[in-house]
Amino acid sequence: MAQRIAFDNEKYVQIQKQAILDRIAKYDKKLYLEFGGKLFDDYHASRVLPGFASNAKIQTLLALKNKAEIVITVNCRDIISNKVRNDFGITYSAEVERLIKAFSRLDLKINSVVTSFYEPSPAIIEFEQKLKKLGVKMYKHYAIKGYPQNIPLILSDEGLGRNEYIKTTRPLVVVTAPGPGSGKMATCLSQLYHDNKNGIKSGYAKYETFPIWNLPLKHPVNLAYEAATVDLEDVNMIDPYHLEHYGVQTVNYNRDVEVFPLLKTIFTHIYGETPYYSPTDMGVNKAGFAIIDDEAAIEASKAEIIRRYYGALKNNYLGRFKDDAVSKVELLMNQLDIHPSDRKCVAACLKKAEESGEPSLALELPDGRMVTGKRSKQFGACAALLINALKTLGNIDDSLNLLSPSVLEPIGELKVKYLHNNNPRIHAEEVLIALALQSYSNPLAAIAMSQLSNLKGSQAHSSTILYDADIAVFRKLGIDVTEEPVSYIKNILDEHKYHPEKVLNNK
Repeated sequence: MAQRIAFDNEKYVQIQKQAILDRIAKYDKKLYLEFGGKLFDDYHASRVLPGFASNAKIQTLLALKNKAEIVITVNCRDIISNKVRNDFGITYSAEVERLIKAFSRLDLKINSVVTSFYEPSPAIIEFEQKLKKLGVKMYKHYAIKGYPQNIPLILSDEGLGRNEYIKTTRPLVVVTAPGPGSGKMATCLSQLYHDNKNGIKSGYAKYETFPIWNLPLKHPVNLAYEAATVDLEDVNMIDPYHLEHYGVQTVNYNRDVEVFPLLKTIFTHIYGETPYYSPTDMGVNKAGFAIIDDEAAIEASKAEIIRRYYGALKNNYLGRFKDDAVSKVELLMNQLDIHPSDRKCVAACLKKAEESGEPSLALELPDGRMVTGKRSKQFGACAALLINALKTLGNIDDSLNLLSPSVLEPIGELKVKYLHNNNPRIHAEEVLIALALQSYSNPLAAIAMSQLSNLKGSQAHSSTILYDADIAVFRKLGIDVTEEPVSYIKNILDEHKYHPEKVLNNK
């Protein structure tokens, strides 16, 4: 059974484009738009709002491409420390390069890269050289002592005035970053300050998909956002400034609410008056107006919170998240009366692991059928699962082999003899490559290959933590996978002491 569509993406792009144009028109045809969240591959949004395109923000930006230019800001400290994005496993420096190349391929104008909290170091010199090779200018912005409380210093030549002024030519300047804490808002404020000194009354706005301001505070879509940001300690809340000024309840999150009085003061000093009376006023997000099936969004968000719960367990196990991150997601689950066992593939996975004594996975296909796979001498558990799932989708008899020894044996020999792996097991990407090779001579392999697109939307669970390479394959196939917080290095039966049914007390 196909997942119900909750969101009208075409409508969203149209109304979002118009909202941005309307905001530009309020100023001297110059708007600095802080893009929060992900521009590319926003899979969280597409999961909680089925129908939302993972590149919807880029679609909106492309609709405005002749009016827009892009500034990417990155924290110098993140470059120096080689900070890594957990979702992609690449450094912030590499992510900046990836963004530049991605924007260039789409023919979107890249203005520059800003290094916030600038401090000279060999890593920053090397970073600037890479940018020069890409034809991108780098601007230096500096730390301001007491930011954002020290208003007199901020609004002075020793504060924002010390930053290098970014020369822009288009009415819409999109300010984005490789991750949180990169200085997007500070970059926008710096430009407002310098523009004002140059007689330009430019504007600022924020484009953040979540939380959705015109949904209830405890709506599962907004709670799913809290679950996704437990490591950042973001908390949704009623915007008190909007309620006080307009008498209307809207939803924002703690960081924007906490910083708003200071922003209001800065705006007043720059403009002579504030253009905004609340954090909600600053936003231009129209996602709430494109939801066409609220019940579908609710169900999808509940499922996402359970996935985030398993993600928090894994990251806590690996030492990336504090213990309270898991507790926060548990609290959200209790509020919505949902439980890990509501994720059907979990029980099937644990049963398979217990019966086989091997690392195992279970996958629930979009039509509800359940498929399992376990580690063997020849296949890793992920590879076995994919083969079994494709056989099921293609109605191929389970007793038939899709891959011949003449293909598998050389791969195993390569891995052990030349690449010095401990075993010849075939993993997820390798099994798909082997299947592709076989598809030219084996009709069954061709049938299996034709079913790959039908895996999209499947839900999978693993009895152990997976290798990053296998997770990447699942992500590319559109399979949402969760994992038990159990090391893949140790024997599953020795270490498998985690019982999700005992975690929450409400069921």
